[in-house]
Order: sequence, then C-alpha cells, then structure tokens
Amino acid sequence: MSDALRDRPRPVVNVRIVDDEQVLADTLAEFLTAEGHEVRVAYDAASALRKLAEFETEVVLCDIQLPGTSGLELLRKLRKQAPEAAVIMITAYATVDSAVEAFRHGATDYLIKPVLFDDLTARLSRISAGRALSIENQSLRRKLTRQMQSASGGIETIVGNSAAISAVKAWIVRVAPTRSNVLVTGESGTGKELAARAIHDLGSNPEAPFLPINCAAIPPDLLENQLFGHVRGAFTGADRDRAGLFVAAGEGTVFLDEIGEMPLTLQAKLLRAIENREILPVGASLPEKNRSRLVAATNKNLADEVTQGKFRPDLYYRLEVVTIPMPPLRERREDIPALVEALLARHAHRLGQVPRTVAPEALERLIAAPWPGNVRELDNLLERALILADGPVLTSSDLFRSFGRNAIASSDEPETTTTDDLREAIRAFEKRHLKRILAESGDDRRAAASRLGLGLSSLYARIKEHGL
Repeated sequence: MSDALRDRPRPVVNVRIVDDEQVLADTLAEFLTAEGHEVRVAYDAASALRKLAEFETEVVLCDIQLPGTSGLELLRKLRKQAPEAAVIMITAYATVDSAVEAFRHGATDYLIKPVLFDDLTARLSRISAGRALSIENQSLRRKLTRQMQSASGGIETIVGNSAAISAVKAWIVRVAPTRSNVLVTGESGTGKELAARAIHDLGSNPEAPFLPINCAAIPPDLLENQLFGHVRGAFTGADRDRAGLFVAAGEGTVFLDEIGEMPLTLQAKLLRAIENREILPVGASLPEKNRSRLVAATNKNLADEVTQGKFRPDLYYRLEVVTIPMPPLRERREDIPALVEALLARHAHRLGQVPRTVAPEALERLIAAPWPGNVRELDNLLERALILADGPVLTSSDLFRSFGRNAIASSDEPETTTTDDLREAIRAFEKRHLKRILAESGDDRRAAASRLGLGLSSLYARIKEHGL
C-alpha cells in the first residue's frame, strides 16, 4: 500500500463480512480492524441475517457464492432488512453477467478475488463520502422543511381558534417531535387525518412518506398484505416480493384510520410491529425491521371495544400513549366562519373560480346547524353550492338547495337577525346558543362549560358579556 494512501484520514465504517472462506474473511476483518473500522464476521447467510440487528451495519462485504443459498439471494434479503446498508459483492468469477445481476439486485459495488486492500479501502472511502453527502442533504432538507412549516405554523390545515381546536393544536405541537404512538379519536368528519398529517409534518422526518390506510375499507386478507407485505410464492400470483406500508414508510409515518375495525388476528401482528419494532411479511420466515412511526385513528370508544372482547387490551395500551380527541363541529361553532372562508377559498381555487362569500343570514344558519357529519359535511355543502350557485354571494337558498333534504335544511330555523354586520350576527347566535345550553344543562355551569368546550372562567365571562 502506498504511503500517501496510508496517511490519508478515513472515517470509521461499520462493516459486516459474509464469506464461507474463513481464512479470507478473517484476513479482511483483521485488515479493516487495523484501519480503525468496526467489523463483524459471519460465515454463512443465515447467521448474517440473524445477527444483522445486533450490529448497526453500514457496509456488507458478501461473497457471491455461499453454502445453502446464493449471495444474490442474500443480497435481496439484505436490501429488505437493511436498506440503508451498502453491499459490496465479492466473487472469484469476474463476468459481465454476474456484475449486472449483482447490481440489478441492489449491490453498491463489486470486488474480484483475490481482494486487494487498496481497492477495498478506496471503495469504503467512496461509500463513506457518499453517505456523508446524503446525510448532509437530508439535514438541509429537514431544515428547509422546518423553516417552511415554522412560517406557516405547521398545522395551517387545521382551521379555527376555538378553545377546543386550540387544545388539539397544542397537543400536536407537543407530541410531533417525539416518536411516540398517537391515537386520534373523534366522530367521522372531524379531521382526524388532518391531525395525523400535521403530526407527521411537524415531526423529525417530514420528508419521509406519510402512508394512510383505512382499515374498514379493505378485506382482512388484503389488509394484512397491504400492511406487512409478502414474499414471492406466498400465495397464488405472488410472483415477486412486495413491501408493506410499514417497510415502505421507512422512518416516516403509517396512519391507520378506523383502527377499531381491524380484525383481532391482525391486531396481534400489529402489536408485534409496535413492541418488537419488526414485521413479518406474509409467507416469510424472517422478520424485517419496522422503523416507522404509528398514528392511528378511530371513531369508536376503544376502551368499550376492549371490554366487549373486540379489541386487544395490550394493543390498546400501546396505542394510547398519547390520545388526541378531535372535537365535533357542534362543539366549536365559533370556528365555522373561518372554516367557511378557508373551504370556499380552497374549492374556488380548485374549480378555477373567483372566491365567493356567504351572506350573513346564511352564515348564521350554518353556525346554528347540527352538523352530524362535522367538517366533512360542511365541506360537501359548500362545494355543491359553489358548483350550482350563480351569484358572488351564497345565500341560504343556494346552500340548502344544493344540499337537498338533509339535516341542515330540515333543522329548526334559528331566529334571524336584521343586521348585515357579520360580527353582530355571530354575537347574536352565540347569545342564543349559550342560553339554550344553559337551559338544557339545568343551569349547571360546569356541565354547560363542558358541553361548550370552554373553561369555567371563560363561560362566566361570556355569560356576563351577554347579560344572561
């Protein structure tokens, strides 16, 4: 080895050597250790895969001919079990076909026996430099993403400033930087997926994938395949390996919507993915690492489901590390004007229209409506109105005509106000709404505050403000 090459500083690399020729494997290990690298040796494929999780491997030196299995088959499994690791294939048979086949299976580089130490050192240095550049690029992307999110608040898609939705935003900001499991609860249409996306976007890996799946919309056997993947030959038609969402997400987020609908058989596999941080694809004998973060959502009371034997208690306790309840729209009516404005702007942009507004009397009726379908129902109503209405201002007839015979159109007409001032219209509705809730609560201020999503002091302030 030249003096110049010896004197060049080299970064430490974690190396796994897999070769059944023990003399060669031990010689390479001795040389790399003397060079300052961390080295582990395996003499067969099975032990290499089994011990891979015990040692953080950056580079694998793998013989293309191994007993019991080919080096290419091991390479295919390595790419799944340790996708970040660089793999250098070693062979005594240098042919173009074998090199192409190795690269096709995901090899990073190729060495020919007898292995020259200078060649090996040069390849490790090149891999280290590439990894350092990749890490720097990822760091810059994360920094840029965080700067963009900081400018917009990171949760701008969750519209409103009511006490109820502000509490949700505070929880999201607090839990997002962690890797804790999160359970988002709430009625259908309250925005549970928006909360999950906000958690992901404000997390430590916003550039990684966010992969949602609705557990209620997919048959159990297909759901297992979607979540955990399968290996070739696992069932008829499985002609290739397929990664499930947990592997495909990498260090991103898997969002399981309507997790309360997941069959008990799959709940056991999900528990393993959470507890052991590994998943077992359909038909596989060896597990794969799970690096993803889990956010789940449900419109059910999972504690009741556990009592009824429909949901595993151990999985429930793993999921509810942090629980974020999304309030129904009827409990944050003061957010409806802002929601209407945001939804109209979004639909107008998508439809290529000039943004329109809602007449004060129509807005008052929207604020008073029961909204059993929550924000999703409001969103659908506004989209229909924009398509069917002609004028620049949406009236009650525009909204109700577009929605047909529904809960809003058939609900009791609220008292209307003669003012055209939006703030006065909202104030008039708020007074009537407070009066009704207080009456229904038997003038129990604590019960009324709970129903309204207000603190007790806030409720007293509003009662005083409206002279109730």
